[in-house]
Amino acid sequence: QVQLVESGGGLVQTGDSLRLSCAASGRTTSRYVMGWFRQAPGKEREFVAAISWSRVTIDYADSVKGRFTSTTDNAKNTVYLHMNSLKPEDTADYYCAASLIASRNKDEYIFWGRGTRVTVSS
Repeated sequence: QVQLVESGGGLVQTGDSLRLSCAASGRTTSRYVMGWFRQAPGKEREFVAAISWSRVTIDYADSVKGRFTSTTDNAKNTVYLHMNSLKPEDTADYYCAASLIASRNKDEYIFWGRGTRVTVSS
């Protein structure tokens, strides 16, 4: 019903910036809140950010507040995660997901992309 494809990951140095993209396709994508999650090796998938297509709802994990910004381009059905001042602890596979409600809980998200890898060297 909804397909999500992340892109934009890569290898960067501490302090660098990176922009991740999540292209959404399928039927009635506007019904969903978009979330960003990340998962480091050996760790659980954790919440990063969430944004509604209307941009009324925007939420960030404390660990990324002030550094990461999520935006939408509704004409392109794409959401972005602008990551600034990257730290080694930001290293993870980043996933976008779609939920019917705004939530930090990964279990609320119905559709997931396959992820894009971000590596921040120290």
